[in-house]
Amino acid sequence: MKIGITCYPTYGGSGVIATELGKELALRGHEVHFISYALPFRLNQYIENIFFHEVETSTYPLFEFSLYSLALTSKMVEVAKYENLDLLHVHYAIPHATSAYLAMEILKEERDLKIVTTLHGTDITLVGLEPSFLPLVKFSIEKSHGVTAVSRFLKEKTLTNYSIEKEIEVIPNFVDTNLFSPGESTEFCRRIAPNGEKILVHTSNFRPVKRVQDTIKIFEKVNKEIPSKLLLVGDGPDRSECERLCRELGLCDSVKFLGKQDALVEILNASDIFLIPSQSESFGLAALEAMSCGLPVISSSVGGLPELVKHNECGFIAEIGDIDRMAKYALDLLTNEKKYEIFSSNARKRAVENFDKSKVVPQYENFYQEIL
Repeated sequence: MKIGITCYPTYGGSGVIATELGKELALRGHEVHFISYALPFRLNQYIENIFFHEVETSTYPLFEFSLYSLALTSKMVEVAKYENLDLLHVHYAIPHATSAYLAMEILKEERDLKIVTTLHGTDITLVGLEPSFLPLVKFSIEKSHGVTAVSRFLKEKTLTNYSIEKEIEVIPNFVDTNLFSPGESTEFCRRIAPNGEKILVHTSNFRPVKRVQDTIKIFEKVNKEIPSKLLLVGDGPDRSECERLCRELGLCDSVKFLGKQDALVEILNASDIFLIPSQSESFGLAALEAMSCGLPVISSSVGGLPELVKHNECGFIAEIGDIDRMAKYALDLLTNEKKYEIFSSNARKRAVENFDKSKVVPQYENFYQEIL
């Protein structure tokens, strides 16, 4: 198949999954064309059958704002026409699905271009519910030939919020369990925890919805009981406030802000527990990557997280904002070596058996075939 993929090229989960999907499809012999305003950050090596087409937006004095969605449409038309694409797979509804619909309409006299839209989360639960966007999101979903969602939670939320009758296929996020696999303690680990301290880790885009301050408050309670360190990976609008909170609580020596990192596997393998106390999480890709490295996960009971994290088996789930309970769960695991090893093994096993790329990518291939 010849597949066009459009995604945001940034560190968010939707861009990561779209890129990893494209890479895996190319390795399976399909021709993949990425169409975006920048090279996706996980597309950091040459892979045969993968091509990148940059969307360039022109500046014109008359236009106060960039016309990205229209520039994207034009590039989609160009690539679909001259590369003979079979379908466009767009990740994140706004504006990608809308641009794809316009491209399809422009080309309908000369080719039957199919559109698959994958819903990832905030495009449905946050952005799309803006009154000005709601009709546009509903229209774009209904005009797509196929729609997938990354969790049952997100599927139900979409059907309810937008009164959509179209069938939505649930295809979960996936992970390369060969890459994200348990490894030996590293030099990095020895530098972070020179005295054998336990290491807790959190990765996110530091937006309010991720509740990173809760992560710090959970860690404070754990740190009072056992020597420990906290690694915060990522960057975003809440980072400055989180740094201020660390200074206020006197935790500057124990909390390390690592910023955006590519060496995620090494960081996870240096850690003991993954914290994800989010207010909203349609799937929780960061938690899956941690589980694949054998880390038990302590999460909030929101969105798709209960579909990923089996409570009292490969981690623990608590109500949003229940810092005391999450800290108690962390201490329970960190002070009971046998229990920790069982949870760690269960986390790895669940990732491999249910969410490995070899299990999930064929679901996308089959879905494409059905649409075509």
